[in-house]
Amino acid sequence: MQHFGFLSAPEREQLFAVPPEVFSRDSPPELLAVALGATLYTPGSRPSLADTARRAQAIGVTSQVWCLEDSVSHEEVPAAQANVVAQLQGLHAEPDAAVPLLLVRVRSPQQVAELAAAAGTALGVLTGFVLPKIAPGQAGEEFLRAVEQASRQCGRHLYALPGLEHEHLAWRETRAEHLAGLRELFDRHRGTVLSLRVGGTDLCGLFGLRRDRDTTIWDVAVVRDALCDVVNTFGRRGDYAVSGPVWEHFQGPDRLFKSLLRATPFERGGRMPLRQQLLRDDADALLREVLLDRANGLHGKTVIHPTHVTIVNALHAVSREEHDDALTVLTARGRGGALASSSHNKMNEVGPHELWAEQLLARARAYGVLASPDAVLELLHRGRLVADTRFAARTVPVP
Repeated sequence: MQHFGFLSAPEREQLFAVPPEVFSRDSPPELLAVALGATLYTPGSRPSLADTARRAQAIGVTSQVWCLEDSVSHEEVPAAQANVVAQLQGLHAEPDAAVPLLLVRVRSPQQVAELAAAAGTALGVLTGFVLPKIAPGQAGEEFLRAVEQASRQCGRHLYALPGLEHEHLAWRETRAEHLAGLRELFDRHRGTVLSLRVGGTDLCGLFGLRRDRDTTIWDVAVVRDALCDVVNTFGRRGDYAVSGPVWEHFQGPDRLFKSLLRATPFERGGRMPLRQQLLRDDADALLREVLLDRANGLHGKTVIHPTHVTIVNALHAVSREEHDDALTVLTARGRGGALASSSHNKMNEVGPHELWAEQLLARARAYGVLASPDAVLELLHRGRLVADTRFAARTVPVP
């Protein structure tokens, strides 16, 4: 698969100086972890999971989670679990089915084992499992061992994507020990852990909070503190990719605050109707949150609506200016010193910017390098058109 796969070859050539790389679940994990992008969540109880996955892939989704945890009521779990198995078996019978990287969010290590036993080799359709509320110690060890055992049973390497949302992460007095224990746990299973997912909704819930459409997760101080410590523990040296918390809003009533989304780029690109559409859908706050995610070292984001997919992915595409700066820094690696940017608007310091440059080039592999600053608006526009066509997305959340 390839990011922005809904584009035609001429469109891709027009919008990208360097196109996104093609990747699959067998690609190197360091590329996969960055390339997950906007991960679309769907309740595992939906009877049309396989069809939804096909439609999701057509609008540019590269990773999708079938959820058996919070989005499924307790009484629905047996039926939802059986449904997931049936959908996997159906896709296993279609080896050429065009679907995203598929993940299942489970409730317990036992559920991983039950899915592996019921699905057999069809479990190999999956890329891995999302593990909720993981904690250090025996419970976390059992979760990761269950995934590794499931890999052996189905004959495919399956990844674990632990969810960081435990109350011990939320509370200041327990956070440092909790994160240190998780770091030791994940390091022992480094070949299994693909990336880490932060449960922003769960962390907010522990404080009785819920951010509104005008508030980013970075404005919620107690959650921001936890996010910063997560990045400090796992994101240093680029050791683990950490994804951004879910954006849980779509189109709503009138807003209280004025938007910060500037009109000038849309006027220059002839896309003012797109700006109005983004404002109507409250997507301007999502745009800001994704930029703040990136600025703080997060990769990708969980989403619950088709129209959010291209917004997240387009903002991960790399500008030519950033790409040129990164190449300049890495070309001078070992010599040190400071160099003027080719854009003549900033200084590149080889030593301090080296890790940034490496990580930016990894992102460029996954999402491409834009041909011009206005190309991101074209991606947003064309992604929205295809989402509306495939999902009637303006009013209906993903089925």
